[in-house]
Amino acid sequence: MAEFNEFFVKGMALLGAGIAMIAGLGPGIGQGIAASKGAEAVGRNPEAASKVRSIMVLGIAMAETTGIYALIVALLLIFLKG
Repeated sequence: MAEFNEFFVKGMALLGAGIAMIAGLGPGIGQGIAASKGAEAVGRNPEAASKVRSIMVLGIAMAETTGIYALIVALLLIFLKG
């Protein structure tokens, strides 16, 4: 019975890790939208390219933190023993 519980807990941890990685979709979509809007802004006002680029990079970095946190949660679920 204890062996079944161990496999069940490990299976649920792996399932949770997979669900946590679904959070990687959000940053990908957000970064794509930010890059497209940044390109659009530079196309409309080429003189402001450096200012638009710096703001866009900051926004993309902030969006990426969500994906990194999801990866850390998934790795913790996979490699830590319950």
